[in-house]
Amino acid sequence: MEIRLQDNAYITETGFGTLTISSDEQYGFRPYQLMVASIAGCSGTVMKKIFAKKRMKLEDLIIKADVTRNPDQADRIEKIHLTFSVKAEGLDGAQMEKIMKLTRKHCSMVQSVQDAIEITESFEMI
Repeated sequence: MEIRLQDNAYITETGFGTLTISSDEQYGFRPYQLMVASIAGCSGTVMKKIFAKKRMKLEDLIIKADVTRNPDQADRIEKIHLTFSVKAEGLDGAQMEKIMKLTRKHCSMVQSVQDAIEITESFEMI
């Protein structure tokens, strides 16, 4: 991956187009947004695969991320709470608890940052 400065942002070309990154939201995605989106997106992808392996039809999945940052330490991300809103046929709370544990265990992004960022998860069935 090559990231290049262009005016007020950094850009990189991906297979899906140009990704623009800037500390100013009017020019691109903020770096912390990309980190949070990576953690949430990875978790969702792993969860979807787990549902497929269990042969359960995942009808809807919405992930909400609440982020706590520390302005006294370069605005570092200190905590991310992910809430998974899940709709799946025949899903019960006990099954979802197991799926949540497997999701956390197999998400490479969570595993990469768990010693630096407190990550918590909850779910609701819709």
